[in-house]
Amino acid sequence: MNSSASSSSSSSSSSSSSETPKMIKVDTPNHNQTTVIDCVDGNNFTDTNLAVSNNNNNQSNGEKDIIRWFEEVTEKAGLVQTETLRRILEVNYGVEYLKKWIGNIKIQELDGCVLESLYTSLVPLSSHADLEPFIQRIADGDTAPILTQQPITTLSLSSGTTEGRQKYVPFTRHSAQTTLQIFRLAAAYRSRVYPTREGKRILEFIYSSKQFKTKGGLTAGTATTHYYASQEFKLKQEKTNSFTCSPQEVISGGDYKQTTYCHLLLGLFFSDQVEFVTSTFAYSIVQAFSSLEDHWQELCSDIRQGTLSSRINPPKMRKAVLDIMVSPNPSLASKIEESCKELQRVDWFGLVPKLWPNAKYVYSIMTGSMQPYMKKLRHYSGNLPLVSADYGSTESWIGVNLDPSLPPEDVTFAVIPTFSYFEFIPLYRQNKDCNSVLDDFIEDAPIPLSQVKIGQEYEIVLTTFTGLYRYRLGDVVEVAGFHNGTPKLNFICRRKLILTVNIDKNTEKDLQMVVERGSQLLSKSNAELVDFTSHADTVNQPGHYIIYWEIKGQIDDTILQHCCTEMDASFVDHGYVVSRRTTSIGPLELRIVESGTFKKILDCFIANGSALSQFKTPRCTRNQVLLRILNFCTIKTFRSRAYD
Repeated sequence: MNSSASSSSSSSSSSSSSETPKMIKVDTPNHNQTTVIDCVDGNNFTDTNLAVSNNNNNQSNGEKDIIRWFEEVTEKAGLVQTETLRRILEVNYGVEYLKKWIGNIKIQELDGCVLESLYTSLVPLSSHADLEPFIQRIADGDTAPILTQQPITTLSLSSGTTEGRQKYVPFTRHSAQTTLQIFRLAAAYRSRVYPTREGKRILEFIYSSKQFKTKGGLTAGTATTHYYASQEFKLKQEKTNSFTCSPQEVISGGDYKQTTYCHLLLGLFFSDQVEFVTSTFAYSIVQAFSSLEDHWQELCSDIRQGTLSSRINPPKMRKAVLDIMVSPNPSLASKIEESCKELQRVDWFGLVPKLWPNAKYVYSIMTGSMQPYMKKLRHYSGNLPLVSADYGSTESWIGVNLDPSLPPEDVTFAVIPTFSYFEFIPLYRQNKDCNSVLDDFIEDAPIPLSQVKIGQEYEIVLTTFTGLYRYRLGDVVEVAGFHNGTPKLNFICRRKLILTVNIDKNTEKDLQMVVERGSQLLSKSNAELVDFTSHADTVNQPGHYIIYWEIKGQIDDTILQHCCTEMDASFVDHGYVVSRRTTSIGPLELRIVESGTFKKILDCFIANGSALSQFKTPRCTRNQVLLRILNFCTIKTFRSRAYD
């Protein structure tokens, strides 16, 4: 998920918005006026408008302004996209990468349609592998205008869970500004459905990781780390009149276990003031409440005595927390203690409304690889609504959730046409007997945003202000409808296959559906699936799939054997079914790992530079370190009987 710049890079990183912005005029018939749109940072309203307070009955002027702005830019989304591309090419005109393809063509003199056609015909589609040599030169200290005219002084690290390794992605202040923009826009739409109190607090489970310097002296770290340390993060709290329970010293504490403890402690300390609970990913919320189950007595003791557990080591973190908890609060501690005892008796069902009685909803990314955590999150949330957060990547924000009342399974994301220039590669399912091992799609030529069709699946292509040109994101989406002239997208899956032995082709979505089918049998024994991953074993012949499960609760081996067989039978890919019938793929193997195994995987990722707020359990892995952890922690093994 995209995030923003560090405080040092906020001021030093150059962005396209530091220059005189390119303005376009768009007639907006719904408002009987002509609107001026800033194609760089997407603002056509002033920050002073955003300082007006909110209340339970009416939206603030700032919230109305940002919604009005979005309505106006989406009315003419095609035109706005053309001018967004023009502005990207103008501010980065003459950089090495672009010059290689478009030479010295005068961008300013071209008609919009001609510009789009020329750009997409001359500049090839690219992947990270194509741009990596250029990004590496920047990381190594080359200050020439390689990808952007303004120097890039900050690099973001992708999570590494998709490709198996972290990648550098250019980061400028534009990244921070669009993050602030989408947070304000999303907050405005949420407040329409779930109005909150003025000066509200948010229980945010957010985490920074350590920043470091590249060979060339650039600041590198996760996108979330850059954002939580940025001026934009401070502005976000002021402009949305929402304040996180935890100070910066907790967010940037470094050790996620200590940070989680302090988030929980301060969240409970401000329990009556919390308006909603949030984190970047649903996983982080589930992880935090699992920690609360283990440490609630110690948390209550700290509140009762006005102390802080000895488990919290960093002096700055300790001081910041104790400066907030200035005195003991035995009455609050007793209240929380009684609630936790009641929650224990019902397996912590409804934990959120019980401990935070004024919370209106739980807000996080819940699509894609986060879907397996939905069941547990609903368990903790009780009757509170779950609101899906917005759609983005380390490379760029893409779309906003305009209807927070929809359940996460039905959410769509309206593309924001000022953030990047978007293209869409039409995708079609291949014939069932196709032997391609890349994926199960064939593709057509990319088309602009204005030409997409409802019901069609596409891969997203980005051209960004931060130096990515016709960059294949690898996300498969479906157009579910339109908001004015901008498409509303359903996220389908990552295009990359994760399980394949020979002619079989299974994506993350296929795996999730199979695991969901198999894990339904666990409910009969009062057990639950904590987490899972998989591996395609091609070393031992015949090759076969291995699925690793961590389970909470006791369950009979007979049921686990049924789970294994059910999963194997649930793969519907034609190549897999044929291969299993002919025994060219062996029986699926289910390996049960001991309690705490996936926390060891989390610790492994964090030790290698990831932040908890960025972490996603890899749904398939070839990483030998992770496989050693999984295999060492395996306590039971089952083989499918589906094709016996």
